Amino acid sequence: MRSLLMALSLILCPVMARAQVGVSVGVNIGFSMPVFPELVVVPGHPVYYAPRAPANYFYYDGLYWVYQGDRWYLSSWYDGPWQMVDPDSVPLYLLRVPVRYYRQPPVYFRAWAQDAPPRWGERWGRGWEQHRRGWDRWDRRSAPPPAPLPVYQREYSGDRYPRALEQQHAVRSERFQYQPREVVTRQHYQQRASPRPVSVQPAPAREPPPSRPAPQVQPGQQRQHPQGAPQEQGREMPPARDRGRASQAVPQKSGQQDEGRKDGGPPGKGQKDNAGGHGQGER
Repeated sequence: MRSLLMALSLILCPVMARAQVGVSVGVNIGFSMPVFPELVVVPGHPVYYAPRAPANYFYYDGLYWVYQGDRWYLSSWYDGPWQMVDPDSVPLYLLRVPVRYYRQPPVYFRAWAQDAPPRWGERWGRGWEQHRRGWDRWDRRSAPPPAPLPVYQREYSGDRYPRALEQQHAVRSERFQYQPREVVTRQHYQQRASPRPVSVQPAPAREPPPSRPAPQVQPGQQRQHPQGAPQEQGREMPPARDRGRASQAVPQKSGQQDEGRKDGGPPGKGQKDNAGGHGQGER
């Protein structure tokens, strides 16, 4: 069982690593693009490149791409912030751009053919080449058209350039309605579209409810249900049966009955019928 779990972990770890689009955000890539760059379509490819940029600068499927220091970076705005991308997540159409369109090619690019794409398998190893097998073989007729350029970003430079990711996303959502086709682009757009996690503050400690006062017993209830009433010394209380007979034998005047009702005394039969008829019990 333990060997099976180890084998599964070895299989799943590369898959999880490949699924990761970016490993860091806000990376300093060593140069700045102060204004919206000039972008030209690479002939036969759905990719733009910046011929006057001080870096290997491209635009594809709604994102800007820079290859700098053996790393790929992406951004939805022309001057960042930039996000580092795992080599397994770089789109194939971007990897197929010929060497000649890299304006600042690394030294090891010089030994490769200018009209062919870089030999990424030699640079990134056999594992990458097996995962992206056939990356350099494609039918140019099946290539998608180049994505429209986000020319609205020309209006934003200098102090007007939005640096906050939330502000960038808000402007892009309002001014640029392009629907990307690549998974990496869709994930990047969704990542910027998702709201910030809301920090849940702990609820303030609630004070315990005040203790309820003991219910006040009405005088009538004391006469009806005496609890623990002290007995008079030297006098014995008659049994309950005899007390009931004695109370029935004593006649009461009508005025005393009315007084008993006002004082909360025990209602007689007539009072119960009267209360039921006039609804005095639900005030």
